[in-house]
Amino acid sequence: MKIITFNELRRIKNQLPQGSIQQMADKLNISPQTVRNYFGGTDYDDGHTSGIHIEPGPDGGYVTLDDTKILDMAIEILETNKPE
Repeated sequence: MKIITFNELRRIKNQLPQGSIQQMADKLNISPQTVRNYFGGTDYDDGHTSGIHIEPGPDGGYVTLDDTKILDMAIEILETNKPE
């Protein structure tokens, strides 16, 4: 479990290189929309919830992540693609 601000979660998602959502979805055998929902999306017709809970607060509110697997993968992708 991890607590992060909603805006920080969105910043991480917005920094991901093109194709990262699909890459994470393929590795986890889930739909790309479920990955998007993890980062604050709300399309539950094509995707599922991902164990995130949003509470009001500063910086977009606080997000409690039940499972950090997708966040960990996103951070790894960002670190791998960091310019030197």
